[in-house]
Amino acid sequence: MLDDVINALTQMVSPPLRAVLWKSIFLALALIVVLGIAVDRLIVHLVDAGGASLETTVGPHAHLPVDAVAWLLSIAASLGIIVGGVFLMPAVTAIVASFFSDRIGEEVEGAQYPADPPGKALPLWLAMWEGGKTALLAILIYLCAAPLLLFAGFGAVIFFLATAYILSREYFELAAMRFRPPAEAKLLRKRNAMTVYTGGLFIAAFVSIPIVNLATPLFAMALMVHVHKRLSREKLEHVTARLNRRDSKGRVDERVYRH
Repeated sequence: MLDDVINALTQMVSPPLRAVLWKSIFLALALIVVLGIAVDRLIVHLVDAGGASLETTVGPHAHLPVDAVAWLLSIAASLGIIVGGVFLMPAVTAIVASFFSDRIGEEVEGAQYPADPPGKALPLWLAMWEGGKTALLAILIYLCAAPLLLFAGFGAVIFFLATAYILSREYFELAAMRFRPPAEAKLLRKRNAMTVYTGGLFIAAFVSIPIVNLATPLFAMALMVHVHKRLSREKLEHVTARLNRRDSKGRVDERVYRH
């Protein structure tokens, strides 16, 4: 896995990908501004609505407790927005990846695996559908984790682990679907869940670094191209070994063909 990480870091700053890097940074900045404003307005609305509802239920004598609760929620919301560059980046990178995943995958495959058959570009609608689902899930987790930031950063830990899962899932499947049908790509991910998730931990760490995290789509996609290639090679070697396995009479084990 460390070799995959090093290869991804090296590849993302290579000349062929520099144009993609600047385009992804520009798009990420635009999206994070839009998402930041939208999430801020949503949280403020929820705080106001929740405070008014609680005061109506409890009565006018509970004005002070209601204000205290609203104040705490406002702090949580403000804290979440302050660190929004980190907390919104998983959603942003999921959307950005929809536009550049195939370009990144093509460059990495061509440079690192020139002897292998090239992958096939995904339909844009499919890439955007996968990215959109991941972005919505990331925002939902962000909204759930933001109030928990008040409890010794417990929310940050939850968000980090969840980010590792959702981004590893998206980027691995985007890399795998260049060579496999979607159902097969998802099955391969599930069968190698721990390996894929370990790669996701590196992606989550990368996306947690301010400024640097603008390049997350390049790093994450390059990393998962390497992970997919390695898992595919290991699977091929395993199947080849089974095909070469013979019984006591020298016959090929027919169970391989039924597997």
